[in-house]
Amino acid sequence: MPMFWDTAAMQFSVRTMTAAANTSQAHQTGISPSELGAKLQPPRLLDLICAAETPPPIPAHCRVVTCSRPQTPGTCGRGLALPAGPCTGGVTLRPAMSSRKLASGRAAASGPAPAGQAVLSRFFQSTGSLNSTSCPTGAAEKANPDPDSDSAAPLASTFPPQLPPHVVAEIGSNKKRPLESDGPVQKKAKKVQEKEGRSDSIMSGNSEPKKSLRTKSVLKSLEKLKEFCCDSALPQKRVQTEPPQKRFAVLPKCTDFDDINHLRAKKAVSCEDSKSRISQKDKALSDLSPFGSSHTGNDNLQKTSDPKPSNKRTKSIYTPLELQYIELKQQQKDAILCVECGYKYRFFGEDAEIAARELNIYCHLDHNFMTASIPTHRLFVHVRRLVAKGYKVGVVKQTETAALKAVGDNRSSLFSRKLTALYTKSTLIGEDVNPLVKVDDAVNVDEIITDSSTSFLLCICEIKENIKDKKKGNIFIGIVGVQPATGEVVFDSFQDSASRLELETRILCLQPVELLLPSHLSEQTEALIHRATAASVRDDRIRVERMDNVYFEYSHAFQAVTEFYAKDAVDTQASQSFSGIINLEKPVICSLAAIIRYLKEFNLEKVLSQPKNFKQLSGEMEFMTINGTTLRNLEILQNQTDMKTKGSLLWVLDHTKTSFGRRKLKKWVTQPLLKLREINARLDAVSEVLHSESSVFSQIENHLRKLPDIERGLCSIYHKKCSTQEFFLIVKTLYHLKSEFQALIPAVNSHVRSDLLQTFILEIPELLSPVEHYLRILNEQAAKTGDKTELFNDLTDFPLIKKRKDEIQEVTDKIQIHLQEIRKILKNPSIQYVTVSGQEFMIEMKNSAVSCIPTDWVKVGSTKAVSRFHSPFIVENYRHLNQLREQLVLDCSTEWLDFLENFSEHYHSLCKAVRHLATVDCIFSLAKVAKQGHYCRPTLQEERKIVIKNGRHPVIDVLLGEQDQYVPNSTNLSGDSERVMIITGPNMGGKSSYIKQVALITVMAQIGSYVPAEEATIGIVDGIFTR
Repeated sequence: MPMFWDTAAMQFSVRTMTAAANTSQAHQTGISPSELGAKLQPPRLLDLICAAETPPPIPAHCRVVTCSRPQTPGTCGRGLALPAGPCTGGVTLRPAMSSRKLASGRAAASGPAPAGQAVLSRFFQSTGSLNSTSCPTGAAEKANPDPDSDSAAPLASTFPPQLPPHVVAEIGSNKKRPLESDGPVQKKAKKVQEKEGRSDSIMSGNSEPKKSLRTKSVLKSLEKLKEFCCDSALPQKRVQTEPPQKRFAVLPKCTDFDDINHLRAKKAVSCEDSKSRISQKDKALSDLSPFGSSHTGNDNLQKTSDPKPSNKRTKSIYTPLELQYIELKQQQKDAILCVECGYKYRFFGEDAEIAARELNIYCHLDHNFMTASIPTHRLFVHVRRLVAKGYKVGVVKQTETAALKAVGDNRSSLFSRKLTALYTKSTLIGEDVNPLVKVDDAVNVDEIITDSSTSFLLCICEIKENIKDKKKGNIFIGIVGVQPATGEVVFDSFQDSASRLELETRILCLQPVELLLPSHLSEQTEALIHRATAASVRDDRIRVERMDNVYFEYSHAFQAVTEFYAKDAVDTQASQSFSGIINLEKPVICSLAAIIRYLKEFNLEKVLSQPKNFKQLSGEMEFMTINGTTLRNLEILQNQTDMKTKGSLLWVLDHTKTSFGRRKLKKWVTQPLLKLREINARLDAVSEVLHSESSVFSQIENHLRKLPDIERGLCSIYHKKCSTQEFFLIVKTLYHLKSEFQALIPAVNSHVRSDLLQTFILEIPELLSPVEHYLRILNEQAAKTGDKTELFNDLTDFPLIKKRKDEIQEVTDKIQIHLQEIRKILKNPSIQYVTVSGQEFMIEMKNSAVSCIPTDWVKVGSTKAVSRFHSPFIVENYRHLNQLREQLVLDCSTEWLDFLENFSEHYHSLCKAVRHLATVDCIFSLAKVAKQGHYCRPTLQEERKIVIKNGRHPVIDVLLGEQDQYVPNSTNLSGDSERVMIITGPNMGGKSSYIKQVALITVMAQIGSYVPAEEATIGIVDGIFTR
C-alpha cells in the first residue's frame, strides 16, 4: 500500500533518541536501562520500531519522507545492511502531497533510493504498510506507472537525487498545499521543534545535530501521533496484518539484539493471558466490519495499533449489549434485527439508519453504534412496514428473567437473548406481526399493511437436459410455490422457449411476493425476473432471495429431499407419498430442496411435510390454458393502466365476504374448468342461490360476513406461531360455525337441491367437531389477556404446571403463617401485609413507630408518613416465590407449545372445512354477479360453438354503470359454418373491446358464472391466446 493518505494535515519531526529512549526500550524488553545502555549505541527510532513486538503504526494521515544513516558501517537493529555516515535524526512524517507533485517528484528521481530510506521502506512493507518491496525508481515506475494507484512505488523514489542522503527534504516548495493546515497537533509539534532548537539545523542540512535533545517530548509527540491516528474516522483499506513471529521471521536477527530477544522470549509467557484478551477484543472489532460502515476506519486502526495503547482514547470499547448484537448479527447478516431491551426494541448500526429512514423514527449515536428504538406494543406495526418494503426482519428477545438470572451462574452478566423469529413478505406469520394480538391497541387502519390475497414464495430452477427442441434459449424449468400462510403448495415443470412465456404465465397466475432463485440463471430468465420485479411500486414489489447454486444441484437436492421425507415414511400411505416426491422431475426436486432449506430458517418447513397436498399447477386436461400474455391483455387479474384490481374481471366477479373465499375465487378465474359436469354443478349452485326464496342462504351469508381469516389462523397454529388470543379467536369462531351449521342441517336437507352446496354445507359441522374439546380446556379470560399461567381450566393433562403451582402455594402459605410471628414481634395483632407498586408482603409502619422494627429488617420504601419493611424470612421466601413464578411462566410456555402440537393433529380436517366455506362464499359471490341486469345463464356444450346474443364487455358494462351507453354485439362462431371472423372499423371504434368481450364471456361461462348477454351457448374451449 502506498504511504500517501489524503486526510487532515499533520507534521512531526522525530529526532535522535538518547537516554530516555533507552528507558523506553528497557521497559519493552524487561532489562534495566543501565544494562541496555552498555549493550547498545544510542538507539535510533528505526531500531526502536524494529525491536518492538508490535511496531507502532504509521498514521493513515501521513507519509515518511526522511531516512537515517548508521554512525558506523554494519547493520541496523534488525540486521539490515546500511552505509556508514553520521546519524541525522530518524523520521519525518508529513501530509500526503498531491498526485501532480508526486508525479513531478518521481520524474526527478533518477537514481536508487538512499539506503536508509530503502531500509525504512522494507520495514514498513514487512509490517503490512507496503504492498511491494523497496526497489529503484525505474523498477517502481514500471511496476506501477499510475501515481494514484494503491501499489505505487516505494517512497524512496520520490527523493531528488541531488539532495544529500542525510538531509531531510520535502519535494516541491515549502508553500502550504490545499490539503495542509496548521491543526492543533501540528502547531504543538512545531513548538516542540522550536524549543529543541532543531529547525534551523534540519532545514540547513547540518549533519551535526545539537546535543540538547529532549527525548521525552519526542515520545509524547509519538503518543499524540498515535492518538490522532486512532481518533480518525476516515475510511481506509483494511491492512492484512501478520503475526509478529511471522512478520519478523523475514528479517535476519541482529547480533546487537540477541540478548534482548532472549529476554523477551522469557517475558512472553507472562504476557500470554493479556494478549489473548486483546486478541478477543480485536476479533470483536473485526466482526463488526461487515455491518457498520461508519466504524470501518476505527476497526482498521485498532487492528494495526499497539496491543497496549498509551492513551485510553485509542481503545475502542464496546458495551456488553453491543458485543451481543455483533454476535447475533454475524448469524443474520442480511436481516434487520429488532433487539428487545426491557420495554422497547432497539436497532443498532446500519439497521438503525435503515429503520430511521423507513419508519420515520429518531436515530442517534450511542456509544459505538447508531441506535433507534420502538415501543414493544408497536412491534407488529413496524415489522410489517419494514417487511412490506422488502427487508428481512429478525426479532431478538430476552430468554431469561431477572429473578431466574439472579440465582443463575450468569447473575452478573448480560441478559441472554436469541433470535426468536424471522419475517419476509412470504413468511409473515407469528404473534409478533398479527394485529389480532393487539386488539386493545389504538392503531390506525392505514398503519397496518393489509395482507395481499396471496403470499406465494416461488422457487425456480432450470436445467438444460431433456430438451426436445435444441433451439437457442430453450430450457427445461421446474418451479415449486409455497404459501406458508395458508399451507398451499403447487409445483410444475415445463419446457420453455427463449421468450419464457410459460414461466411468465406461472408468475402471473401465482403472483408471488417473493422469489427464491439460484445465484445464476440464464440471460432470458434473468430478464424476465427483472421485468416482473420492476413492474410495480416499491411496497408491492416482488422480493428476490438468492441462494448458492450448489443447493440447486441435483445430487445435493435429492439427498436433502430424501432426508426430509424419509423420516415420516413409516406407514403405507406415507411411503406412497414419498415415492411420488422422489419421482418428480429433476428441476422440481431441486426447487423443492432449496425451498425446504430456506423455510427451515423461519421454522416453517412443516408446511411441506404432507406431499399428498401438493398440486400440479398445469394439470393436463383439467383447466383452460391461459398464458401470461392473455392474462395481461384481457386484464383478468389487474388492469393495464395502474396495475390495480379495479377494472379487471376479478374486480367484477369479486363479491366475497371472506379472505379465504377471495383467494379461492382468484384461483377459479385463472383456472377455468374443462369438465362439463363440474361447470354445470357450479352453475346449478349459483342458479339455486339466485332464485331460492329460502332463508338458509341468507343465514349462511350472514355467518360468513363475520368471519376472520380462519385459513391463515389455522396455518399459524399449525406452525406453532400463534398467540393465545389468536388461538382462542379461531377456535371460538370454528365452534360457533359448527353450532350454526349444525342448526341449519334440517333446512338444508329440505330446501337445498344443489348437490354441491348440500354436500359442502352438511360436511362442515362434522369436520369442525374437534374444536369443542379444545375450547372447553381454555380459560376465556386468561386467553384474551395472554396469561398462560391461568390458561388451562383443567390441569389433569398438564402435570408440570400443577406441580409448579403447588410449590408456589406452599411458599405463599409459609409467608402467610409468618405474619403471626410478625404480629407478635411488633405487638400489633391487626397488622397486615401491604402491596405497593408490585412489591408484596410489606410491613407498613408509621415513621413515629419505626423504632420498634428489628435492626435486621430490610427497609423497602417510605413516604413522609410511613415506612415499609421486609423481615429476613420474607426477603428469602419472597425471592424464592418470584423464582417459582417465573419458572411457572416458562413451564406454561412449554406446555402451550405441546398443546398446539396436539391441536395440529386436526389441522387437515379443519382446513377441509374452511375450503368448503370458501367454495360456498364463491358461489354466493357469483350469484351476486348474476343479479345484475341483463345477465343470463350460459349453456355449455361439447360442440365447437360460440353463440352470444347481444353480449356486452363485463368490465366496461360495470364501469359505465347506469348510463347504459354500451352497445351490445352478437357473435356466431361454429365448427361447421363460420369458424373465423375478421373485425374491421375505424380507430377507437371498439374492435379490441369486442374481441375481448367474447374471450371474457367464455372465461366467465367456464368458471360457472352467469354472463352479460341475452343468450349464450358456449362450447368447451381449452385455451385462449392473444398477442
